[in-house]
Amino acid sequence: MRRIGWGLVSLAAFLAIWKLVTIAGDLPDYILPPPELVVERAIRAIEAGILWPHLGVTLLEIVLGFAVGATLAILTGIALAKSHLVERTLSPYIVAAQAIPILALAPLLDIWFGGGLTARIVVCALIVFFPIAIATMVGVRSTDPLLDELFRSLGATPVQRTRMLEIPWALPVIFGGLRVGVTLAVIGAVVAEWASSGRTGVGVLINIANQGLFDTPLMFVALGLLAIIGLTFYGGVVMAERRFVSQ
Repeated sequence: MRRIGWGLVSLAAFLAIWKLVTIAGDLPDYILPPPELVVERAIRAIEAGILWPHLGVTLLEIVLGFAVGATLAILTGIALAKSHLVERTLSPYIVAAQAIPILALAPLLDIWFGGGLTARIVVCALIVFFPIAIATMVGVRSTDPLLDELFRSLGATPVQRTRMLEIPWALPVIFGGLRVGVTLAVIGAVVAEWASSGRTGVGVLINIANQGLFDTPLMFVALGLLAIIGLTFYGGVVMAERRFVSQ
């Protein structure tokens, strides 16, 4: 309850500062709309059924992209941690792929994967892959060597050591990577929507509001929607971390 209270106070302070800026700066609505105008535009968009198709597509991209990217990243991170040969072989390619801006890579992936949902999922998976893979590798390698020696002395196989010791030991670090990755998945979805030829998605809605209608309040509605999505998924990861790490 204390956290909820502080959150509400923080939100109220943010809205008050936002309103004061629009008043003090005497800014037109197309530059910085006041919060009540954004709320009014959100209500009208909901009543008109504009938001739901875009929101549904973006949520699907985030969920599938994050699930695919996180799964592959954790498996790759374990392989990198347990084999120096795998690390020397794959690390240059992983780092090189991470160094390429996803905004530059997204149009190429859109062409390769046909410009549909698959391309967007691949973009999301790529953008979340690196931080989770590195976090997994660091977490597995930080396993207490004395405990590892104990498991070896008890005759545990490599698979048993990984499942019963290394992964549980690395969970706090892995969840740190998941926290970063789930927010990057939201960014990946928007970037993929900008690069694709699709007509649905919150990123597409931002383009429509900005370029087609020059509807700044609607753009703020879309940005607020992305912020809510990011906070919701981040909170889900935090709750999962408390559930599994506490054990």
